[in-house]
Amino acid sequence: MTQSELDILLREEVRQAIKENLERDPLRIALDGKLPYAREVATQVKYLQRAKRKLPRLYAACGIIPQRAFEQSSSEECASAKRIGGESLLDLTCGLGMDAAALAGRFRRVVALERDQVLASVTKENMRRMGIENVEVVNTSAEEYLAHCEEHFDWIYVDPDRRTDKGERVFKLEDCSPNVVALMERMKSVADNVCIKCSPLFDTAEALRLFEGCSVSTLSLGGECKQVNIYIDGRIPTITATAVGLGSFVVEQSRADDIAFSPLADSFDEYNYLIIPDVALFHSRFSAAAFAGKADIWSANGVALSADMPNNVLGRIFEIEKIYDFGGKELKRELKGKRVEIFRRDFPLSNSEICKKFSVKEGAAERWCFTQIGGKRLSIKIK
Repeated sequence: MTQSELDILLREEVRQAIKENLERDPLRIALDGKLPYAREVATQVKYLQRAKRKLPRLYAACGIIPQRAFEQSSSEECASAKRIGGESLLDLTCGLGMDAAALAGRFRRVVALERDQVLASVTKENMRRMGIENVEVVNTSAEEYLAHCEEHFDWIYVDPDRRTDKGERVFKLEDCSPNVVALMERMKSVADNVCIKCSPLFDTAEALRLFEGCSVSTLSLGGECKQVNIYIDGRIPTITATAVGLGSFVVEQSRADDIAFSPLADSFDEYNYLIIPDVALFHSRFSAAAFAGKADIWSANGVALSADMPNNVLGRIFEIEKIYDFGGKELKRELKGKRVEIFRRDFPLSNSEICKKFSVKEGAAERWCFTQIGGKRLSIKIK
């Protein structure tokens, strides 16, 4: 977003036009010759419509939404799920400000940094529209602010930019901006605790390698992993999987090597329920710890089986119709020519390879899970 585009959006008549056209098709708005600044109004309506579910507070305030900032922003539900609070917070990478807005209710004072001048102005305006008065937006970089900071904060929060100035994606935390690995010593001198938001693809083991004694939390929403958060706060190091709205599973890192192995099974006929771990649990690599004591058998990081209905498990539970040996002729006769929805967990063949092997097509007629437990490949028909 340019400064001239922002100046247009700050006009009261343009804001009113956006409010009055929120339910219209953005394309029709853009082609409306009678509407002043139709292109700008259409663009904002498009992103506000998308924000209705992801950022309901900003939607209700008819906030200003730049495209790239919206795509990189946390949802309000994920922003609110972070376990931090205190007197003061320093947000090193404010962006659209949704994390700062969510966390403002847990801190007396929030200082939010945004190096892009236009985006900093957008965020200031959005805070005003949302009625948030304890967030101070400062137009500067994290590196510049930390170099001259004399104030001490309870927490630093940072969501490093995972794109270069040319828009190319980067994956190593050291290559993101700001470089939190290089800045960690300085951050610890400015704040008692640090929280780092990472990509949903970030490897939890990498966090443990980079920051000794940290805690790691994977966060999912609607069955999709949204982010991995690193906490450097002096607490007992844990790994947490959280499915927003459903629950959490926490394991101390010191217990990681004590996780019970699954019992072996000679026959699978007695199992009536299939448990597929939530994606946050799967991404944390501690599914086995969550299944121990709540299911009968399980794979290291795949699925679990239980004779009785399991309780308090972070995952989806399905009733089993029948379990087949993957290599048996009976399975070929059962599957041939069908349309099946495939759940594949801890299994060496891809969906396309499964379809080719059994002459099936992917669809929603029947649901099947392909997995392996105790070295045995299983095909599970779900009721």
